[in-house]
Amino acid sequence: MELSVTDLRELVAALSQSDIVELTLKSSDFELTLRKPGAMVATAPSVTPGAVQEVVVSAPAPIVEPIPTATTPPAVPPGKGSDLIAINSPMVGTFYRSPAPEEPPFVSVGDRISTGQTVCIIEAMKLMNELEAEVSGEVVEILVDNSQPVEFGQTLMLVRPV
Repeated sequence: MELSVTDLRELVAALSQSDIVELTLKSSDFELTLRKPGAMVATAPSVTPGAVQEVVVSAPAPIVEPIPTATTPPAVPPGKGSDLIAINSPMVGTFYRSPAPEEPPFVSVGDRISTGQTVCIIEAMKLMNELEAEVSGEVVEILVDNSQPVEFGQTLMLVRPV
């Protein structure tokens, strides 16, 4: 099993944003255990058959950012109109405007959207997560290019509520 640094970072980010307390991945030559809060334990076979070497790596505590609620509209990037509502990424991942490369985008600038409508997909850990609008309005600006990596809380698009 191959696990890149990017995959590991995404796994840690997904774990920190979930209610899962411990996660273990195993294969014939690899075992990885992640435990909250902030500690990661990985074990791998040693040179001596049957012996296991344990490596403990301290990770910083996850950064907790408030998730916007209906009473608190999401922040709008500096220099933008105060009447605009930001749609932010709820996770670290890759932003996709359409369900497949050959299909049209979920929304474009100027489109009217309604609450609960899918506006994009965020791929995290090979899982496609549909992001639904939390507000009805008109899409004023899309701030992220298709297939671009996004961070937790990053503003993806701006909507003028109606």
